[in-house]
Amino acid sequence: MIELNHWFIFIGAALIMAITPGPNLIYLLSRSICQGRNAAIISLFGVVTAFLVHMFAAAIGLTALFLTIPIAYIILKWLGAGYLLWLAWQAMRPNAKSPFEARDLAPDSRPKLWLMGFMTSFLNPKIAIFYLSILPQFISPQQGSVFTQSLTLGFTQIGVSFMVNLTVILTAAGLARWFALNPLWLMIQRYVMGIVLLGLALRLLIEQRKMA
Repeated sequence: MIELNHWFIFIGAALIMAITPGPNLIYLLSRSICQGRNAAIISLFGVVTAFLVHMFAAAIGLTALFLTIPIAYIILKWLGAGYLLWLAWQAMRPNAKSPFEARDLAPDSRPKLWLMGFMTSFLNPKIAIFYLSILPQFISPQQGSVFTQSLTLGFTQIGVSFMVNLTVILTAAGLARWFALNPLWLMIQRYVMGIVLLGLALRLLIEQRKMA
C-alpha cells in the first residue's frame, strides 16, 4: 500500500504536471476554442485512452525492472528529479509559452478528434517521462506489489489530469480571453508553476541524499 502522505504529495505533483505547458493541454484548450466543448471532450477521451496505454506499459515494465535490477529504482528517482528541474526551467525561462495561449485548429470529424487526442497524448514525451521517471518516485518495493502501486498512482494521475483538462475545456474561451487581457498573470502563472516544480525536485533530491 502507498503511504497516505506520499499519495497526497503525488496528487500535488500530478496536478502541477497537468497544468504545465505541454501538447495535451494546449491542444485541448485550442480545440475547445476553435471547435467547441463537445469536440474537445471527444479529444479528451482520446488523451485518456493514451494515458491508459502508458500506465499499463509502465506498470508492467517497472515491476520487471525493480525485481531484476534493484539499482534501476534509484536511477529512475534521480532522473525524475532532474526532469522536474528541467520543467521548472522551461516554465520560468525568458519568452516561455504559457499553456493558456491557444492556437488555431481546423474543425475535424469525431473519429479524427479522438485519434488526434490519442496521438497527441501517446506521442507526448512529457507523459512518457512522467510514467517512467516521476511515478517511480512514489513507489516503494517495501510497501507491497510494485504493479499494484503503479496502477494506483497511474489511475490517480489519470483522474487528476482528466479533471484539470475537463475544467480547461469548459472554461477555455473565458480563460483565453482573461489571460489575453491580463498578460501579467501569464507570467505570474509560469513562475508559480516553476517554483512549485523546483520545490518538488529539491525535495526528491534531498530524499535521495538521505537514502544514500
